[in-house]
Amino acid sequence: MVSSKTATTEQPKKEPLIGYVHSIETFGSVDGPGIRYVAFLQGCHMRCQYCHNPDTWKLNVGDQMTTDEILEDAQKYRAFWGKTGGITVSGGESLVQIDFILELFEKAKALDISTCLDTSGQPFTREQPFFDKFERLMAVTDISLVDIKHINSAEHKKLTQYGNENILDMIQYMAAHHDDMWIRHVLVPERTDDDKYLAELGDYIAKIPNDVVQKVEVLPYHTLGVKKYHEMKIKYRLEGIESPTPDRVANAEKLLRTADYTGYKKWMPLPKL
Repeated sequence: MVSSKTATTEQPKKEPLIGYVHSIETFGSVDGPGIRYVAFLQGCHMRCQYCHNPDTWKLNVGDQMTTDEILEDAQKYRAFWGKTGGITVSGGESLVQIDFILELFEKAKALDISTCLDTSGQPFTREQPFFDKFERLMAVTDISLVDIKHINSAEHKKLTQYGNENILDMIQYMAAHHDDMWIRHVLVPERTDDDKYLAELGDYIAKIPNDVVQKVEVLPYHTLGVKKYHEMKIKYRLEGIESPTPDRVANAEKLLRTADYTGYKKWMPLPKL
């Protein structure tokens, strides 16, 4: 007798998505609100003159991890996050691995974990398939740390080898959709420490809706990465330039109006005074 049962075809098992990780910091205190588990992903197209981690530039190298492996490791430290902490993905340039971040953040939100994206925005484009992924990523990102290298595109290109038009376009998209962000700016003598451009950047930020920009930070340039350049036999293009003085940092903070931004949103509890 011929069996009437219909044969079923097994679906091929989906291979887990692999991310290339440069390093992990389990108790990050400067990469978003609260205490955070920070995954620094490998890969970056820009070549910022002041980059202190040139070892993160190369693509498709580093420790290979799945999103489940990161989440399993991160949750070991969940008790320390409190109400404001969570997971931050940084780089390199995090958006170079947008597929990996999207899967990680979607899984994190299902576990009620706060998500933070640290990016300079260079891969951003409104072309597909990137743009669809970016829209989905923003839907599962609680806050982004956006680094504006320079407000002037020509100066931005001198500093990083890329213009900034697509980066500012990303910020405008995020502003239009009320995606919370902190804005960061690295203050470098002879490169970004210019009153004209700092005032221009301050005016630009001030025009973004005030319920979007939560915090503006001035990050003083430092020389801690110089040794890596020497070890990797890469020319360091800021040789001889020292960190900005406290007065110049205070001047930049005034021009960027950092005091106007509290750093907190309604979804974050206010700090106790």
